[in-house]
Amino acid sequence: MFIKKIGIDLGTTNVLVYVPKKGIVLNEPSVVAISKIDGKVLAVGLEAKDMLGRTPDTIIAERPLKDGVIANYQITEAMLRYFINKALGGARLFRPEVMVAVPAGITSTERRAVIDATIAAGARAAYIIKEPIVAAIGADIPIGAASGHMIIDIGGGTAEIAVISLGGIVSSGSARVGGTKFDKAIMEHIRQKYNLAIGERTSEEIKITVGSAMFMDKPLSMEVKGRDMIHGLPRIITVTSDDTTEALQHELGLLMDAIKNVLYNTPPELSADVMDKGIIMSGGSSLLRNLDELVAQTTGVPTYLAEEPLLCVAKGTGIALENLDSYKRSILATK
Repeated sequence: MFIKKIGIDLGTTNVLVYVPKKGIVLNEPSVVAISKIDGKVLAVGLEAKDMLGRTPDTIIAERPLKDGVIANYQITEAMLRYFINKALGGARLFRPEVMVAVPAGITSTERRAVIDATIAAGARAAYIIKEPIVAAIGADIPIGAASGHMIIDIGGGTAEIAVISLGGIVSSGSARVGGTKFDKAIMEHIRQKYNLAIGERTSEEIKITVGSAMFMDKPLSMEVKGRDMIHGLPRIITVTSDDTTEALQHELGLLMDAIKNVLYNTPPELSADVMDKGIIMSGGSSLLRNLDELVAQTTGVPTYLAEEPLLCVAKGTGIALENLDSYKRSILATK
């Protein structure tokens, strides 16, 4: 009864921590700042994100996860330890049970790395569960029912698409498309079109403020500061939502292809269910303006945004942890 349980959405851009009965207790960027001199971790989360693009030569601020999987084991372990300790408070007698959500297409080696990092970070037991499953649980989709439900979970590094029935994934696919790729595409487009160099944070701000997946009748606009590529001096330009739509054409094309591919491989009975119930979208990047409309137009299937899309995966891990027996079949690996 004293065992603490924690659900973690280990994302490429954000880490969310869910504690049963308390809800989401942490939502911070998955960024770690490290000293190059002695390899010490200087800052994690919000504090480290503020350092992105602003560090001196002696400090490196980086994201230890790429495309939804661990790219740097040591840094991920340090980051997990920080988030587990912060979620539970300093002094504690018992090590917690931790459930981590991972991409559906993860390899067994990558899975093992997540489990090992979680145990090393202070967990008593680690459970691994596929992201589309927990995103569906968090979006209040009855995944145990004998009918098809389609979920698209678009995070910072990957977009996970799955048709779920009877608690398992029947047809799935993923595209290496997400928030960070959107940011890079906008950055590159502004560099080429306006000869203006901007940073990751500015690019993310443009995406959130005026970004749109489709051309709008009344385009939104905002002022953007950056460095002129020709003269090297600071300059201000006006960027519109049409600029972001142009910039994201390639990334969105990859996403639409992946969605169509999953629908193509879905059994006819489940396709009919999906047509009736529609497609549910979750994940922070699904908040891009008009993205649900673009999916609906491309597939011909009604598309809806889940309630609080950013929190679906974290909420789902917490619910699955509280009801381990019900979701036994969905858990990939434990230790």
